Amino acid sequence: MNGTNIETVLAIGFAIAVVIIILKSARIVPQRSNFVIERLGKYSRTLDSGFHILIPFIDKVAYQHTLKEEVIDVERQACVTRDNIQVGINGVLYIQVVDAHKASYGINDYRYAASQLAQTTMRSVIGQTDLDKTFEERARINEIVVQALDEAASPWGIKVLRYEISDIELPMSIKDALEQQMRAERERRAAIAKSEGERQAMINVSEGHKQEVINLSEAEKQKQINEAEGRAREIELIAEATAEGLGKIALAIQQPGGQDAVSLRVAEQYVKEFGNLAKETNTLILPAQLADIGSAVAGLTEIIKKKS
Repeated sequence: MNGTNIETVLAIGFAIAVVIIILKSARIVPQRSNFVIERLGKYSRTLDSGFHILIPFIDKVAYQHTLKEEVIDVERQACVTRDNIQVGINGVLYIQVVDAHKASYGINDYRYAASQLAQTTMRSVIGQTDLDKTFEERARINEIVVQALDEAASPWGIKVLRYEISDIELPMSIKDALEQQMRAERERRAAIAKSEGERQAMINVSEGHKQEVINLSEAEKQKQINEAEGRAREIELIAEATAEGLGKIALAIQQPGGQDAVSLRVAEQYVKEFGNLAKETNTLILPAQLADIGSAVAGLTEIIKKKS
């Protein structure tokens, strides 16, 4: 009975030992990861993603690294600009392990080292930049920091991908001064816009007056042309009517009794005009042969005959 118990205990112990050996020897490396293996305390190899067998109690996983992009929050730091203004800047750093061996043995803590290096580099860059430029040239500052960090982190097996300034904190006095400057700039732009609007309005009014004068002059010109054409047409119609009337008179004279009618008409007009002459002036002009009115009428009748 005792022998059976001993065998059972040994079997259980052997099974436990096998399980421990399997656990110690079998390693599954996740995707986008690297395991650094040390054999008896010395670097042996780097395991890529997949299933791997190690030598129990001899090989061990010393370091585990992810090859994914990592985000590191760079703490706020006090920086002094070239024009001696102290600002607080914090940022975000994006890095990636490209060599697991260098990342394990090149530096003790590459994340902390990258963060500290980003802070010191940012202080140096801000110290060479005016305050106004820190807002206008963020992209350039980010590029300078990335270039400096990438060169320094290359021996660590780290690739610095990006650096972004997330916030710039200014002293209250500087904020007030900037707000006043921005307010003055907005007021200046508003005044310029208002003056430009007034100038454009005056131009529009003057252009309207100019166009009105042109339209009135064109209308007056057209009116005068129409009136002149109307008068010309009137004269033409009167002339045509007079010519037509004279033609009819000439034809009437040729008719029987026409000459006598003309003589009578001439005598009537002579007497009428002579009477009007006496009414219009105090001075009366009498013909030399006042009694010989018939001879005058006869003379005018003779002239009409010759014309007809």
